[in-house]
Amino acid sequence: MAKKESAADVRDDKELDEDGDYITLEFDDGAEVECEILGVFECDGKEYIALIPDDGTDDAYIYGYQEVGDDEFELIDIEDDSEFEKVVAEFDKIMDDAEFEDDDDEDDDDDEEV
Repeated sequence: MAKKESAADVRDDKELDEDGDYITLEFDDGAEVECEILGVFECDGKEYIALIPDDGTDDAYIYGYQEVGDDEFELIDIEDDSEFEKVVAEFDKIMDDAEFEDDDDEDDDDDEEV
């Protein structure tokens, strides 16, 4: 489930972890949440980023994405509800396609085991 959140700051831009890239979001209320960068994707000619919070939920945070320099980027709040709904629909489609491909890969692996 994608969650519409408003971020004040992205701390530590990107921290490289052995399992993936993580960033720390700091919200307007001062709360911080560590998020794994799931990926950057395009919708209607704009780039967006999907973040998975490391809080045990199955939420995903979706933001506009803009590179501002080498290894630096900016998260942009999606203010327009219709734009947000379109972006979430595209994200869901990408995730469904990826899940379908993973299922196909597992089936291929099962076929190889004899």
